[in-house]
Amino acid sequence: MKTSPPTGGPAAKNPAPLNKARPGIDKLPLPLLLVPALVLAALPFIADWPSWITLTVAGLAMGMMIFIMASGLTLVFGLMDVLNFGHGAFISVGAFVASSVVLALAPWMSQANLGLNLAGLGLAILAAMAVTAALGYVFERLLIRPVYGQHLKQILVTMGGLIIAEQLLKALWGPDQIALPRPETFQGALVMGQVAVEKYRVVAVAVGLIIFALLQLVLTRTRLGLLIRAGVENREIVEAMGYRIRRLFIAVFVAGSALAGLGGVMWALYEETVTAEMGMRVMVLIFIVIIIGGLGSVGGCFLGALLVGLVANYIGFLLPKVALFSNILLMVLILLWRPQGLYAVAKR
Repeated sequence: MKTSPPTGGPAAKNPAPLNKARPGIDKLPLPLLLVPALVLAALPFIADWPSWITLTVAGLAMGMMIFIMASGLTLVFGLMDVLNFGHGAFISVGAFVASSVVLALAPWMSQANLGLNLAGLGLAILAAMAVTAALGYVFERLLIRPVYGQHLKQILVTMGGLIIAEQLLKALWGPDQIALPRPETFQGALVMGQVAVEKYRVVAVAVGLIIFALLQLVLTRTRLGLLIRAGVENREIVEAMGYRIRRLFIAVFVAGSALAGLGGVMWALYEETVTAEMGMRVMVLIFIVIIIGGLGSVGGCFLGALLVGLVANYIGFLLPKVALFSNILLMVLILLWRPQGLYAVAKR
C-alpha cells in the first residue's frame, strides 16, 4: 500500500499529519438530535402508543437497510469523486445470488431452527457479497477507471452498466419476480402487550447497527481508515506522502460493492420478492440519503437513512397521499438548513 516518499521531501521530514487526522467523521452535535426529535414529535400525531412503537421500529429497520446500501456509495463518491449510478446493479445481483442460495437451502430455511436458519442465511449473504465484490472490481476497471474526473461520462457509463446488468439478470434468472420467503424463525412478530413488532425488522436494525459500528471502527481506529478519511479530505497530501491512492480506490469500491450486495439481500428479504429492477428503484432513496447526510460522510449517511426511513413510515401512516413526496420534502428542508448536508466531508 505504501511506497517510500521522496528523500528530503516534506513527507519524509514530517509524516505526522496523517496520524493526527481527526478522530471522528462527524464533528457537529446538533444533527444528532434530529432522529430523537423526529421520533418524539411524531408521538402526539399518531396518538397511539403501540402504533407509534411499531412505526418507529419499522422506520429504523428501513433506514438501516438503506444505510447498508448507501454507505459504500457515499465513500466511493467522497474518495473517488465518482457518480456511480450503476450501484443499483450490485444491489440486484446480491439479491438474486442470495435468492438462489436460500431457495437451494429451503429445507434449512423452512425449519424452526435458529441455527440452521442463520447458517443458510449466512451462506447466502457471503455468496452475495463475494459475487458483488468481484463484480465491483471488474466494474471499476472496465467502466469507472476510463472516466475518472468526468462526471457526465460517469453518469452515462454507469447508467448504461446498470441497464445492461438488469437485462443480464433477466436472461439468467428469468423476467418474472422471484418469491423469497424469510427463514422460519424470522417470520411472525414479537408481541409485548399491545405492541407487535416484526422479528425481521428487529434483525435488520441489529445488522445495520453492526455494520455502522464496524465502519466507524475501521474509519476511526485503523490506519486504512485514516488513509480513507485523509483521502476524502485531501487526496493530494496522501499521494505526496507516498501512498498509492489508486489501490485505496479499488479497495473502497470493492468494499462498497460488497455492502451493496449485503443491502440487496436485506432489502429482498424485507420485500420478500426479488426483481431485476429493485436496484434501480431503491437508488432514488440512496441518493436522497447521501445528499441529506453530506457527500462522503458515513455518519451523515447513517443519520440521513434513519430520517428517511422514519419519515416514510410516519407520513405513510398519517398522510398516505403525501408519502410519495415526503423524502424529497425532507431533503429540501435539510438542504435549506444545511446546504452541504448534515455532515459534509467532500468538497465538490
